Amino acid sequence: MCIVNGENIADGAGITPKLAERLLADGADVVTLGNHTYRRDGIGSYLASSERVIRPANAGALTPGRGLAVVEARNGVKVAVLNVLGSLFLDTPVSPWEVVDDLVDEARAQAPVVIVDFHAEATSEKVAMARWLDGRVTAVIGTHTHVQTNDARVQPGGTAAITDAGMTGPHDSVIGSDEHNALKRFLTGMPTRLEPASGEVRIEGALVECTADGRATSCTAVRVDVD
Repeated sequence: MCIVNGENIADGAGITPKLAERLLADGADVVTLGNHTYRRDGIGSYLASSERVIRPANAGALTPGRGLAVVEARNGVKVAVLNVLGSLFLDTPVSPWEVVDDLVDEARAQAPVVIVDFHAEATSEKVAMARWLDGRVTAVIGTHTHVQTNDARVQPGGTAAITDAGMTGPHDSVIGSDEHNALKRFLTGMPTRLEPASGEVRIEGALVECTADGRATSCTAVRVDVD
């Protein structure tokens, strides 16, 4: 099965209902989001009814959408996907540490394979979450920083982990943005609209293999040059 974090697919900031549907039509089984979930008009009402496009579960009880999806893999095994937002250096309504145990229990009651997209800024928090959930979920995949890390692994308890799966998009850039406007923002300290870069497009992610009962057997960082 294929899980895609799509929170920046709309010109580098947020996602629209149309683009979410395009990801699903092109083969994504579940689309996860992050701290830019609600940047685009119309996404709230879409998430309120979507079963396969999910937002961080700790985004707040009154925000539209859900943080858990359950789908069938190609071989018929049920897979639960959780989306959780980190607390360090992000404006997070509810701490992930307050909710993650109950979320994992809910997911495990519905599927033997459980994948967690932990959308977080700090590498320390992502590594800590992977350790905390070791043996209880199939994989903890870090997202958000747009830079793929070199620590894909299977932990002692059988949980696959990588601190950040990386970025799909233009890598001749400043984490996807055109370097000129990004540099102007850093050099002047003035608000500057960032524009998506173009060229040197690369697909990045992680491939996790597991048994039917949800124990990971391998975790490999993936990088594919597109042009």
